[in-house]
Amino acid sequence: MAEVKVPELAESITEGTIASWLKQKGDHVEQGENILELETDKVNVEVISEESGVITELKAEEGDTVEVGQVIAIVDENGEGGGSSESASEEKNSDEDKSGESKETGKPEDKPSEDKKEEPSPSKESESESNDDRIVATPSARRLAREKGIDLSDINASDPRGLVRSQDVDNHSKQPAKQEEPKKEAPKSKSSDKPEKPVVREKLSRRRQTIAKKLLEVSQNTAMLTTFNEVDMTNVMALRKRKKDQFQDRHDGTRLGFMSFFTKASVAALRKYPAVNAEIDGEDLILKQFFDIGVAVSTEEGLVVPIVRDAERKTFANIESDIASLAKKAQDKKLGLDDMTGGSFTITNGGVFGSLMSTPIINGTQAAILGMHTIQKRPVAIDDDKMENRPMMYIALSYDHRIIDGKEAVGFLKTIKDLIENPEDLLLEG
Repeated sequence: MAEVKVPELAESITEGTIASWLKQKGDHVEQGENILELETDKVNVEVISEESGVITELKAEEGDTVEVGQVIAIVDENGEGGGSSESASEEKNSDEDKSGESKETGKPEDKPSEDKKEEPSPSKESESESNDDRIVATPSARRLAREKGIDLSDINASDPRGLVRSQDVDNHSKQPAKQEEPKKEAPKSKSSDKPEKPVVREKLSRRRQTIAKKLLEVSQNTAMLTTFNEVDMTNVMALRKRKKDQFQDRHDGTRLGFMSFFTKASVAALRKYPAVNAEIDGEDLILKQFFDIGVAVSTEEGLVVPIVRDAERKTFANIESDIASLAKKAQDKKLGLDDMTGGSFTITNGGVFGSLMSTPIINGTQAAILGMHTIQKRPVAIDDDKMENRPMMYIALSYDHRIIDGKEAVGFLKTIKDLIENPEDLLLEG
């Protein structure tokens, strides 16, 4: 027998949630074949079988949290499924049911007809099992409920997510049966006549739980402030319009967007204000000498932040190509741990969803995050006697005030503004 264990994932990841079993008990697997998908804090990981054979046991169910090194399945290398003895027992019982005889004695079983009437029909049993399967519960809770003859749907889960645990089954079994009788006989009050409001209870995905946890940690553990400015996008939009076709032809279809301009401007501003590219580690301040820029990408499962590595060394085309590739990998759930770790500064663009202004939350242990917003035409004073409608964008910098003073934060955002409004200057930044 070979054990399938949760593999080492990354230094910061110690557990995950089983998103789905790709193989079931009794299925044959080849060496190196994927048998389940594991959802971690950052990415989904497919776990393989180290041996060829038949899966004889699944030690965890979908939705269960498992730790690195934990045994989650058993594979029989000889190809003999662990369900052989069970199937033999089922065949034996089936033969007894059909003939009414025991194979050991050869005599008809002497069972009162009343007993037979009390036995649940197969359809009712399968219906009960189907209902239990829809309840989110730990394997130990399911086993205990079967032993005690308790329907999982009757158990009130103490877990706010609705996960039934073994202690919930124990607590339910200790409740006296008399408690249910008064409910049926009690007169209905006016409030009980009102129909219950329909709700849908869904378990939070592991990624959504992690996002919530990380954002709460940032808000509790940093002195976060946000400063704002606005950028006149006239010149960068005109430059993009003039050069986009030539750019796309020269760089194999890569499109020229706004993200490369803001990434380049961020690198220049980070060089000018190094504290924005820092983080606190205990009583130490770590000033990063590299520029790995995280770009927030929205997916069905939540926001992820893949990293554009060494942005200071890359051309506009390189940056646009990297962003497009990472965004596609995010949508296809193909991001690896290397794509997600080690960023020094983050850019998020709420403008693609129409956001006019927001206060983005700092990503992890970083010192700041830049928020881009939708471009909207607004009247702007060009000089003392002239007003024009210009395409304007509000930009925001949320920063950790423990590291960055207000003067630095305002100066950083002003640098971004100046470079975007004069995009030719970005070429001089290298």
